[in-house]
Formats: sequence, structure tokens, C-alpha cells
Amino acid sequence: MKVVIVGGGPAGMMAAISCKTNCPSYEVILLEKNNALGKKLLITGKGRCNITSNLEISEFIKNIPGNGMFLYSAFQNYTNKDIVDFLNEKGVEVKVERGERIFPVSDKSQDVLNAFEKELKKQNIKVKLDAEVKEIEQKEENKFVLHLNNGETLEADKLILATGGKTYPLTGSTGDGYRFAKEFGHTITTIRPSLVPLEVKEKIECQKMQGLSLKNVAIKIKDTENNKIIYDDFGEMLFTHFGISGPIILSSSAHLIRYKNVENLLKNEKIKLIIDLKPALTEEQLDSRILRDFEKQKNKEYKNALFELLPKKIIDYIIEESQIDANKKVNAITKTERHKLVHLVKELELTITGTRPVEEGIITSGGINVKEINPSTMESKLVKNLYFAGEIIDVDAYTGGFNLQIAYSTGYTAGLLK
Repeated sequence: MKVVIVGGGPAGMMAAISCKTNCPSYEVILLEKNNALGKKLLITGKGRCNITSNLEISEFIKNIPGNGMFLYSAFQNYTNKDIVDFLNEKGVEVKVERGERIFPVSDKSQDVLNAFEKELKKQNIKVKLDAEVKEIEQKEENKFVLHLNNGETLEADKLILATGGKTYPLTGSTGDGYRFAKEFGHTITTIRPSLVPLEVKEKIECQKMQGLSLKNVAIKIKDTENNKIIYDDFGEMLFTHFGISGPIILSSSAHLIRYKNVENLLKNEKIKLIIDLKPALTEEQLDSRILRDFEKQKNKEYKNALFELLPKKIIDYIIEESQIDANKKVNAITKTERHKLVHLVKELELTITGTRPVEEGIITSGGINVKEINPSTMESKLVKNLYFAGEIIDVDAYTGGFNLQIAYSTGYTAGLLK
């Protein structure tokens, strides 16, 4: 029995290992179009690899807004404890950080990749690099023939597609798997970026603040047309040349892209980001704080009196938005003007106009329709002996290690070849 797995990311590597472990007599071939395995794995968690989450596995589905229940069986088959045990056996120690995120103690994603590669070698799994699949055809007797870019052809009794989504195309995730799945009759749901930076109307202002990281701020994403809060969070965000990014912004995007009628609302400038720069203070406490600052600096001009309160890079924007004369002496600022400043610091508003392109998302939302896949086995309901694993499937999660766990769990389940 020959099994071919297309895609050498975490899902594909895990599928190969699972297959060989459970069916030692099978010939297992892993194809990777790049010159090395796990390119996307290496850049996860800013190169540190957020391996998984330390939450109870039952909590994972709550962190997967895209078809979480579909993963119930896969998560039972291969848990967060299983991946940690696997890495420990290979000498990779792990640690738990803020938000229950699990990282290697070394902070090196390369160590995680090395563990997978060691196991592939130990299991005698044939790995072919620079092996891009151009075309797949299905022969009679449910066999598959894969035509590679180098002219080689491979036959497979069973085929696992683990080609990733469309994010980070330089790592090889260029959407090839969607094309193959479509040719087999599968439906591909709308492909959109998730965990992706956001573009704003106030681009020029953000460019002036580019590189400024705001820590411990609170945000709300609001639908102003229907007066609804789409998402709120607390943590770190970043100003960029196109708008906003950072952990809480990326997490917000996963909610935003699923919001009803979001394309029209964005087009009509009805989606606002509201930033609370001082969430630990009420408006009254902030007003008292500003009064004290102004008392100490009563002979200074307004433009020079905010350095103790705010990061330097944001001050010009706050001054402009407050509509208080930058050269006005602090002791001449009226109570009404001061209250406007307080409100601005507590509710700084930006208009969201859209997301960055799918290639810039951390994860792809959309993919092979889960109704066409058996959740217990990851086998296609349309084509016998065809299996799927990882981001190619229409499942995606928030940040925190959940997406990588999806890769391991679906890869392991597909590799069982049930």
C-alpha cells in the first residue's frame, strides 16, 4: 500500500508520522514543493513557535469561530498533551506563557521542526523536496497518479492533501490544494484572510505613528450603523504604514470578517476602532491626573505638556484631534477643552476600511467545505481514499496555538487512514 502526502508543513508531517506509526508496512511518501520542510512552522510565533495552548482540549472549540465542532473527533484523537509528549520525547522542553500559550523553552521554532524531521527519519518516511505537484488524476480502482513539475509521476493508493491555505505564499501556501480539491468535485468556501492586520481611513496619521506599539490598551470594534460592539479586547497593538496591527488587532479580524454584512459596512465607513489609551483609569480619574500634570506644567504650551501622559509618537495626533491650539498655555485650557482631551484619550476613534490582502494573514479563513469531509477520519465524502489535513480545510481559530493544534490533530486523524 502506497500513501502519498502532499505538503510538508505540520499537518503533512504529522499525517506521515501517524500513517507510518499506525500502518508500519505501508510505503509513505511526503512531498514538499519547497527545498525544506516546515517553512511556515519556522515563522510562527515570531520565530518562537506557539506550539499549542495549555487550555483544556474541550476549550479549544470555543476558540475556533470557523467550524469548530467539525474538529471534535480530531481533537479527541490527538490532543495538546499528545503534541507536548511527542516533543518531550524528542528532547524539546516546553513552557507556558501568558494566555496559556505553549512555547519551546529554547524559544526556537527550529527545535520543533527538528523533532518532526527526526521522527520522519526514524520512521523511514521518504521525503521528496522541490517536488511540486502539477496535476493529480484519479485512475480506476481508486488509485491516484501525481504528476510532478520535474516530470516524475507517482502512483498512490491513498492520498492526503495538506497543502495549506493562501497566507504567506513565500512559504509555499499558494492555494494549490484548492485547485486539486475542486478538480475532485469539492466545494471551496470563500477564501479570506484571518488574523490579519487592518487598514484604516486615517492612513496618513498612522504612517506618522508607524512603529508605535501601544501596550495595555483596550479596544472595541464597533458597528456604528447598528450600534453593536463586534469585538473588545485588552493588550498590545501597533501602528503601521497602512493602519493597525498587533495581537489584539489580529484577533479582532477573525471576528470582523465573519460579521454580518461587513463588506458594505466597511465600504460605508460604519466600522470603527475605539482605543482606550488609559483603561486602568475612569474618565474622572484621568481628568484628575491631567489636572495634576497641567498644574505642574502650567506655564508650558499644550504641545509640550503631554509627554508624561502619552507616548511621544501619538501626541501630535491627539493634539490635532482635540482641536486645542498646540501653542496655548496649559493654564489657559478650559474645562470643556480638558474634558474633550479626556474623552479622546479614553475613546480615540479610527475608521476601519478593510483587511490587508489574504497573503498577509496569519491564517486562511475558508477552504474545503467541511460538509464534504468525514470529521472522524478526514476522508473525502466524495472521493474514496482521498484525505485532507490542516489549513486546506475550512477551519480556522484565534491566536494562541489553536491553529497549529488543528494541523496536528487533523494530520494525525488523516494519517490513521480509517
